[in-house]
Amino acid sequence: MSDENQRSWFSRNWLWFIPTSGCLGIILFLIFGIGFAFFGVSNMINNSTPIKNAIEKANNNTRVTSILGAPIKKNGMPNGNISLFNSDGEISFAIPIKGSKSNGILVVNGIKTNGKWVFEDLYVKITKTQEKINLIEEALKSI
Repeated sequence: MSDENQRSWFSRNWLWFIPTSGCLGIILFLIFGIGFAFFGVSNMINNSTPIKNAIEKANNNTRVTSILGAPIKKNGMPNGNISLFNSDGEISFAIPIKGSKSNGILVVNGIKTNGKWVFEDLYVKITKTQEKINLIEEALKSI
């Protein structure tokens, strides 16, 4: 009985400790790996050129800023997809936005040809009134 009291905790329990710690290590690796992948992809999407340009155009539109308030910022995760291949690509996103007064959705559809993004659809849908403000037409009116 005195020999049993002399042995360390690890020497008494190593048979279950090693498999348990291995499984726990794999589970933690998967959780952190998926988390890093999610945040990496969301950071890449949020910092993409067409999304930055679309939010800038919304901030520069007087009609949008008078309804939503300034400054206009993203209010959540964009919903949609982006496809890139060399210097070409496509984007289709609905981005929740908010200003100091109200909320809306910024809809962005565009194509990238030879490294340059062109918006096909770019409008803000006001949440309260469901009004759509076309940012492409508004920009052309001011030219």
